[in-house]
Amino acid sequence: MTDATDDFRTLLKSGDLPAAVRSLRPHAETLPLAELARAVRALGEAAGFKDLAKAAKTAAKRPEDPKALYDLGYACVERGIAFLGIAPLRAALARVPGSRTLLAELVAALADGERHAEAAALLAARGDLLPAWPETYLLAHHTLLAGDLPGARAAAGRLTAPEDDTWSWAHARQRRILARAELAAAAGPLDSTDLRGWQFALTGTLLATLSPYGYDAGMSGRFAFLGDTHDTCRRGLARLALALDATGRRPATVSLLPGRSDRILGLAAATVLALPAVPYEPTRTDTLVVAYQLGEEDLALQERTDGQIVYEHATRWTGPPPVSADFSALQAQFVTEPWKEDTRPEEEIARDIAAADPTADEGDGATPPDTDEAFRAYAAALAPGWLTGPRDRIGSAGPVPSSRFA
Repeated sequence: MTDATDDFRTLLKSGDLPAAVRSLRPHAETLPLAELARAVRALGEAAGFKDLAKAAKTAAKRPEDPKALYDLGYACVERGIAFLGIAPLRAALARVPGSRTLLAELVAALADGERHAEAAALLAARGDLLPAWPETYLLAHHTLLAGDLPGARAAAGRLTAPEDDTWSWAHARQRRILARAELAAAAGPLDSTDLRGWQFALTGTLLATLSPYGYDAGMSGRFAFLGDTHDTCRRGLARLALALDATGRRPATVSLLPGRSDRILGLAAATVLALPAVPYEPTRTDTLVVAYQLGEEDLALQERTDGQIVYEHATRWTGPPPVSADFSALQAQFVTEPWKEDTRPEEEIARDIAAADPTADEGDGATPPDTDEAFRAYAAALAPGWLTGPRDRIGSAGPVPSSRFA
């Protein structure tokens, strides 16, 4: 191995596999393929991933063989290190340029790293030879995630309904996203800074607040590490009340999910909105379901029940939840609940939240103005596309970039 992988060898020897993987990132697409394969083999052996180690061993011996390179790239994608599979897959596709399988796997590897513009360019390069399903669908999808609404609209316009029902859900989701994007584009700029607009377009989520810190230092309205407070929780609920009023939505109850943090915030929401709190039932209509953070246990919320509104306080934007909330107070990478060490009864903590100050934090002054009046008008403009369709997950942060931390 070359000097470029000195750190990798040291970290691997120390047993720090995550750091060893990170050390390869700057070199993943410049190392000779045989050397990259040897590094991946070492990772696979250290992690106990026999499939990855075997594919890498073969590719190291046959770095000119498209099949060996494909197997290595595929194993990298499957094992969660897709960025290490891009160079082998790109090299394999160069040797077999007409392969739909290689093209699809390279697009998947790029998408895993949210390199949507590159994935779209790769697909667009096929021109009129690009098949409709799934390739043209994927072209529209990645063009949209790259922030090019006109380009996505044009690509989607070339699609007819898929003959294979496997893709019907994706086709319907894409049509919903495009329809919401048109609403968001009419209500705001929908450019690379419009976090609220793109969140609504992609997931149907109405984002309540923007981080008042680091907006022009790489965060673009998202939080990185958030030590949450009662005031921040209260502000999210105040914005929810504005949105409900602006859109004419009137839930009759607040449904309490079983998690402690969910129950605390749900009880606070019930007090703020002057609604009765009831246990969560999947079939309950006209209710506000409150979650502090959504998780795998909340998958039942994906399908919409009449009048049901799902509220999430802190959405983890670097690992989108399996269900997209209808309303999110904020986006953060890491968050600590304000009551983490508070052992008081849930009802007492909820009362503190309801009595907290909903006034916005002035922050560092770099975040654009976001008044209650402007938010109310924005929510009203998006009302025709809000609370429609299933709560689809989008496994991408979308076109608005933010700095993320290991």
